[in-house]
Amino acid sequence: MIYVLNGPNLGRLGTRQPEIYGSTTYADLVDLCLVTGKRLGLEVEVRQTDAEFEMIKWLHRAADEGADVVLNPAAWSHYNIAIRDAAALLRGRLVEVHISNIHSREEFRHHSVISAVATGVVAGLGVDGYRLALEHLARFVG
Repeated sequence: MIYVLNGPNLGRLGTRQPEIYGSTTYADLVDLCLVTGKRLGLEVEVRQTDAEFEMIKWLHRAADEGADVVLNPAAWSHYNIAIRDAAALLRGRLVEVHISNIHSREEFRHHSVISAVATGVVAGLGVDGYRLALEHLARFVG
């Protein structure tokens, strides 16, 4: 199982700042991840939450299962130590994904507290970053 976990406001894709995040809807993103997973022979589960406690619970579950995770922590990237600590518990690989290039945006977005515990980071490639993250993780499955 590979979990694709999305943080706050990502459920608003397609309507939230399309000049930054594009016109892809959240439903389109879920489909992209599921189709990519199927093509790669992966079991993929995609989730989104605006609730910190729920994200922590999902990361704990992934840690207990030894699962790999694709995580877009969204705004939590920049300050949320509780999410970072839960991500640090993962025994599987963690790929942090950002739709926008966080390094070319506002100063406060330039640093992610999650990156230090991630296997790798994909930023600025739009929703295609999710496909790339799944393709990377597929190399290690089986």
